[in-house]
Amino acid sequence: MIIERRLTPYLVFAEDSVLVALRKMTENKDRIVFCVDSRGQLHGSISDGDFRRWIIANPQADLEVASAVVANRDVVTLPFGADTAEILAALPVGAAHLPLLDERGRLAALAINKDAELRIGEHAVGPGQPCFVIAEIGNNHNGSVDLARELVDRAAEAGAQAVKFQLRDMGALYRQTGSAGEDLGVQYTLDLLTKFALPAPDLLPVFDHARDRGLAVMCTPWDSPSVKALADYGVDALKIASADLTNHDLLKDAGSHRLPMVLSTGMSREEEIRESVDLVRSLGVPFALLHCQSTYPAPFKDINLAYMDRLGEIGGCPIGYSGHERGIHVPVAAVARGAKIIEKHLTWDRAMEGNDHKVSLLSEEFSRMTAQIREVEASLGSTRPRVVSTGEAMNRINLSKSLVASRQLEPGHVVGEADVEVKSPGRGLQPNSRHRLIGRTLHRSVGQGEFFFEGDLHDVVPTARQFHFDRPWGLPVRYHDIAALTTDCTPDFLEFHFSYKDLEIDPADVLPQALTGRSIRAFTTHLPDLFAGDFLVDLASRDAEHRAESIRQVQRTIDVTRALSTWFPDADDEPLMVVTMGGFTTDRHLGAGRRAPAYERVAEALGKLDTTGVRIAAQTLPPYPWLMGGQQFHNLFLDPADTAEFARTTGTGLCLDISHTKLAVTFLGLSLSEAVEQLAPYTTHLHLVDAVGVDGEGVQIGEGEVDWPALASQLRRSAPGVPFIPEIWQGHVNGGAGFWTALERLEEWL
Repeated sequence: MIIERRLTPYLVFAEDSVLVALRKMTENKDRIVFCVDSRGQLHGSISDGDFRRWIIANPQADLEVASAVVANRDVVTLPFGADTAEILAALPVGAAHLPLLDERGRLAALAINKDAELRIGEHAVGPGQPCFVIAEIGNNHNGSVDLARELVDRAAEAGAQAVKFQLRDMGALYRQTGSAGEDLGVQYTLDLLTKFALPAPDLLPVFDHARDRGLAVMCTPWDSPSVKALADYGVDALKIASADLTNHDLLKDAGSHRLPMVLSTGMSREEEIRESVDLVRSLGVPFALLHCQSTYPAPFKDINLAYMDRLGEIGGCPIGYSGHERGIHVPVAAVARGAKIIEKHLTWDRAMEGNDHKVSLLSEEFSRMTAQIREVEASLGSTRPRVVSTGEAMNRINLSKSLVASRQLEPGHVVGEADVEVKSPGRGLQPNSRHRLIGRTLHRSVGQGEFFFEGDLHDVVPTARQFHFDRPWGLPVRYHDIAALTTDCTPDFLEFHFSYKDLEIDPADVLPQALTGRSIRAFTTHLPDLFAGDFLVDLASRDAEHRAESIRQVQRTIDVTRALSTWFPDADDEPLMVVTMGGFTTDRHLGAGRRAPAYERVAEALGKLDTTGVRIAAQTLPPYPWLMGGQQFHNLFLDPADTAEFARTTGTGLCLDISHTKLAVTFLGLSLSEAVEQLAPYTTHLHLVDAVGVDGEGVQIGEGEVDWPALASQLRRSAPGVPFIPEIWQGHVNGGAGFWTALERLEEWL
């Protein structure tokens, strides 16, 4: 049984339309809403059945009618605080939701008859969810409200999802308020609390500040008056300290308010843990258990993370770890072992008075811990069948081997054992496909040393033809494959994707022959992704020498682009050159505050280029680019807002790479349509390609997560006439099969 106090997904106001109610019913997935007036008084419920009965009785009804008209007013209710047995007895047959009302008849909570799901604030906690990270501030504010607020700010900046405090009513908690006659340890604790504990009136504004910073608010009540104060405020969850796990009176009191509970299990024997779990489960509130070693600091030999497995069996609930050891590595290890909650103390200065400070993390350490937790979570993966990652696929091409022809083979030839050799690189069929290739009849000629491809294993393969679009379209090419890719089709333009070696080739040695007999009018170019000596262009680099060399290499490519114009005299416009401007880092993404100076360095670098006769387009970039055989981090031309602002203020056009931008908006939690709307006014060129997740780029059209019909409609409206190429990764291999497949699919929408 869940007692749900987050009512917004389930509430409509009496004057809201039925259409609003239907939308909420769809969004909350429970297919029911409750109708209240402006004071929170319950007017009735609207379920799927209620709506169907009403629409059948009123087939001509307007869906803008007020919800109160449709609501079923004969709703069973119980007082807030009713126990699980009462709720189960009162639930109508087939119903799963029962409203709980306060003493004024206002809807206070919903009892939902399903297994308890732990939610703390806006965060779902448990299997399949990210680890929930709690910054335990406790009494580390040392009695200062200002310091408490500052620690909240540091927790938010360090990546915590929640902050936790402690609240005590000293008169209710201790048998005597003075420390005389108590043991030394108790005297020390009482003296600290007398000096540093903040009462509820001082803590509640700090809670408000935490919520303003987007953090969930948790607090440990040490006594019944504190439980009431926290419940009256409406904290997102109550935390039960290890010291109170055996305090069944406090557990019952806390559970009676139907707030989620997180219980630490330090100091308790297993039979005591089992007793408390049975009690909390009977209260009908969602809960979690935290493994804990309650010594300050905890010796590593005593931590016993393996016990989390047993704790999970005992609790049948989300399991986490509350750490009091030094350092950040044990919580990170706990996440690797399955912890779904991590609680760690946060302080301003470990030298401050109080024993919690000694085992607390400084904000930069807490930040490093949360970053490592997220990295470990990302690395855990799943037990699904293994797939080759994008980075591995790139390295597989560079490092593995392929099946190649040992001699010239013509169409109609049946491939025999002697016709096939294994050679690097891995652009063609992998060696383990040899048995599938032997005996196949070739439908194309294969020169000596040329690759066999997947298409050689099939009777029908995609081929080139004349494609038709409402905007200019082009093909990505290298000098050596122009002729082969344009034999059966005439694109509106070619896009030269240079390697750094291509910049050393005299176009006069290759273009006259490659373009003979072809009426291709225009061209664009693309800056090489990598230069000799592992050099990556970075116009945003803070290293003056690196930035100067980047400018030199961009200028060199501009000069080659300008020279190519000789072979395209009928072009209507100056050639466009796509540039990856840089702004990458090798370890983590930059904060928003560090991006503005980086953009300024890019703008300054562009001002030093001679772009006469060439238009520059800054390429939109993905969050995790695959550079030099591994994954790095892009920071600029990632967020559509600052990308559009750069284009607006500098007059630089954009190459809107749909794959890159789709990956970026997934990473940023935005929608692709929203990004395209911001970027389209400055877009002068398009790379059309699909994407998966946050780093799966170059995916074939229609095989990723882009909604192509919707995107095509948006581009027709917001970027009419902007030219494009299909930027399919390895689209040129197998006779350009990847390009022809993409163009055929795009023809349906563009």
